[in-house]
Parts: sequence; structure tokens; C-alpha cells
Amino acid sequence: MPRPVKWRKVCCMPESNQFGPLDSESGPRGSVNMTVDEYETIRLIDLEQFTQEECAAHMNVARTTVQGIYNEARKKLAESLVNGKILFIEGGEYRLCEGSESGCGRPGCHRRQHGSN
Repeated sequence: MPRPVKWRKVCCMPESNQFGPLDSESGPRGSVNMTVDEYETIRLIDLEQFTQEECAAHMNVARTTVQGIYNEARKKLAESLVNGKILFIEGGEYRLCEGSESGCGRPGCHRRQHGSN
């Protein structure tokens, strides 16, 4: 029997969910899909300057899980930037923060809910 999915807590959806090269002459080079939980680790660790341990507690997962999510997200960002691919942010195993859960209201928790998974 497979393990049940452990949902990753995400406090806000991205303001924009599509990024890519501005030069229209370059032609289609493909795309990269980043999940919402991968986006959340980038936001918390790189922008909000959380440690991996703080990020894990905030997302309600193990630190090793955050480390794997974060490494995958960085590879996808690099592929998009270096190879000029469009980056889409969508999907993943996450639940939006309800605002009443413990940990909400901390720095980095915006509770902007534009939709759900």
C-alpha cells in the first residue's frame, strides 16, 4: 500500500505563473514546469531568507523533503534562464494556508489565496 500524500502548506500563489524570454525572434525553445510547492521553497529560502529547517516547519514537511524540492526548483530555474525556456508554475502536492493554522502570520506568510489545487 503506498504512503498517503503529505500535502505541503503553501501560503500564497505566485503573482504571475508564467515567465520567459522577451525576444520574440528566438522562436519556441520549449518550457519548464515548476510546481507551486517548488515555487514556495524558492520564495521562502531565497526571498524571505528562511533556513531549510524554518522552511520545512512552515510547509509542514521534513527538512530532507524541503531540500529535495528546493534542489529540483533551482534546476528548473537554471534550465529556464540558461536555455531561454518559458517557465510555468502550476500543480504539485500542496494545500493553501487557511490562515487559522499555526505558523500563519509569520514573515513570509501573505495568505493571498488566488485559488487552490
